[in-house]
Amino acid sequence: MKKIVVLSGAGVSAESGIKTFRDAGGLWEGYDVMEVASPEGWERNPELVLQFYNERRKQALTAEPNEGHKIIAELEKHFKVTVITQNVDNLHEKAGSSHVIHLHGELFKARSTVDPSLIYDIEGWELNIGDKCEKGSQLRPHIVWFGEMVPMMDVAVEETVTADIFIVIGTSLQVYPAAGLLSYVSRNVSVFIIDPNMPVVSPRPNQFLIEEPGSKGMRIVREKLLKEYP
Repeated sequence: MKKIVVLSGAGVSAESGIKTFRDAGGLWEGYDVMEVASPEGWERNPELVLQFYNERRKQALTAEPNEGHKIIAELEKHFKVTVITQNVDNLHEKAGSSHVIHLHGELFKARSTVDPSLIYDIEGWELNIGDKCEKGSQLRPHIVWFGEMVPMMDVAVEETVTADIFIVIGTSLQVYPAAGLLSYVSRNVSVFIIDPNMPVVSPRPNQFLIEEPGSKGMRIVREKLLKEYP
């Protein structure tokens, strides 16, 4: 069974109504992103940070996976599929994808501020001041903020180097280290890049640029893959 690795970004969730701060020049739903997505912002005003992610969580609870998410999940019937996502929402999981690596953390999880290995599921949408880990420390969103290490990057690289097919969907390929994953894809691997605003990419063999929104782009890729690997 051939192995597909999908690198997904904000564009795949945009059709489900989830926005990214890049939509508004450094503002994320009206917030200065550095105030709500950096260790310094957390130190200055943890209440604001918790409020911001509570709002994002509440919004995400009502969001549903779109056709793009669903096609990626359906490909598991024919291929071994790993999703590496820059998104913190859980729409890939909601659509049925069984192997999802979250590079930038997960919206519906919290972690200890004294022991990063202590990670907890968030029931509902609220995480508040006074919610503590078993060691008595305040919980913070389980999100990789600007300036922090990306702990799942090594795992993502290991998956990428073994891909037979690599799909990039809904990402500008400007956010590092995630954008660097493309450099780990073997030269003989078919690469599909789907985005209505096509990022600038270096030419390579077997590279297909699909300048479409996520759902339409995934329909095109699915048709091509199922013809080539029936």
